[in-house]
Amino acid sequence: MREATRNLSAALTSALLIGSTLAMTAAPAAGAVVHRPRIAAGSISNAGWASSNWSGYAKTGTFTSVTAAWVVPSVSTTRKATYASQWVGIDGFNNGSLIQTGTETDYYNGSAHYAAWWEILPAAETVIPSITVHPNDHMSATITKGSGTSWTITLKNVTTGVTYTTTKTYAGPGTSAEWIEEAPTVGCLPATRATYSSPDTFYPGTADGANPHLAVADGGVMIQQHRQVSTPSVPDSDTDGFNMSYGSTAPAPPAS
Repeated sequence: MREATRNLSAALTSALLIGSTLAMTAAPAAGAVVHRPRIAAGSISNAGWASSNWSGYAKTGTFTSVTAAWVVPSVSTTRKATYASQWVGIDGFNNGSLIQTGTETDYYNGSAHYAAWWEILPAAETVIPSITVHPNDHMSATITKGSGTSWTITLKNVTTGVTYTTTKTYAGPGTSAEWIEEAPTVGCLPATRATYSSPDTFYPGTADGANPHLAVADGGVMIQQHRQVSTPSVPDSDTDGFNMSYGSTAPAPPAS
């Protein structure tokens, strides 16, 4: 079920915006939820790229650490199963590797479901059962390279005070850093994006321990079924945070 990530420079010349829906009535099977890029940018305004399952900000360069903080959004009732994830990661934007950690905010089986997870492609997400997640919880995360191919992933629910840390082997090139709202892949298809509460705030992020200096060109929107369903704000005045909104209207940036 793996597929090669499209090179962004080639994707920027493509007008194809792939959208898929997923009609599920049951919980996803263990190992079925995967967070992977499907970058395919066409002609868009006020953003640098578009995807069928990613929205947010991505920086290219060489990175050995990334941090983020965000507020967990709530999800609305939907007729079909819908999925949303908020995460921070390294790689995936312009290659097929990815190390990441974040939260899941889904709606299926008639109720909302919230969880914490980490993931290293090509494996599916690993749920973190020790961290409970609720709407409006404040989360913080750090992914840091150690010696050789050793990387440490730390996710904290700041609201509850519970922290999870794990050290894993990861051999990706480290050529991008991301702060993303995603409709994850469930089974083999990108899920329909959950309707999440807006604005959802990411603040402040760092890359290699410094301000990432986010720019509008680093931002991307999600387009499904020919509709723009997730849109970031311009960066805040400190260039290290932004807001996300469900739909096609960009929200105001957060206060610095």
